[in-house]
Amino acid sequence: MFDFGTTSSQMSHRPDAALRASPSVSATFLVCKRLFDICFSLLLLPILVALVVILLLANPAMNTGPLFFVQRRMGKNCAPFQALKFRTMRPGAVHRSADDPLEEERITPLGAFLRQCRLDELPQILNVLRGEMSLIGPRPDCFDHAVVFVQDVPGYRDRHKVLPGISGYAQTEVGYAEGIEATMRKVQADLFYISNRSIFFEAWIFWRTVITVVGRAGQ
Repeated sequence: MFDFGTTSSQMSHRPDAALRASPSVSATFLVCKRLFDICFSLLLLPILVALVVILLLANPAMNTGPLFFVQRRMGKNCAPFQALKFRTMRPGAVHRSADDPLEEERITPLGAFLRQCRLDELPQILNVLRGEMSLIGPRPDCFDHAVVFVQDVPGYRDRHKVLPGISGYAQTEVGYAEGIEATMRKVQADLFYISNRSIFFEAWIFWRTVITVVGRAGQ
């Protein structure tokens, strides 16, 4: 649906006209999207509680440390919020920059399983219920990294015109974005999503997310 083969130099000079010219979504779409967010998140709550119990028993042997990982991230209108995840990595004291690679050596075996199945993201349904996130939308970045991307990545600020999502078009089609170059590709996918939001498109992304979870293709 979207060409991610564009070079970074081409993207850096491409105006965000598609976003500025995109038709505004209807109030019906926004209401339906929010109702689906709330209803589906409530359905997932029992699964979240069950997983919390399982991890409380498993973590001491397989993933020593706190159960949750709380991180300040950039949300709608570039405002910060506290995103909640299951912790998947051993604690690290070194502050990473926006262009640093993922420290895969810190991921625990249990954490790797949670990442592959995207179960580490499940606590974010609480962020959805609080109105800080949606089930579908641009992935929120660490706030300290995001303030760098706002300055260095064309179109990055515009991707925050909507609520961030647990899953989204960039997550399913581009994958994990590591560094400035990958973030440029992710931004183009996010702007495409924002420009073409519809109930059908949301359903397609939801289906793609289910395939990723079932196929354990997360990172």
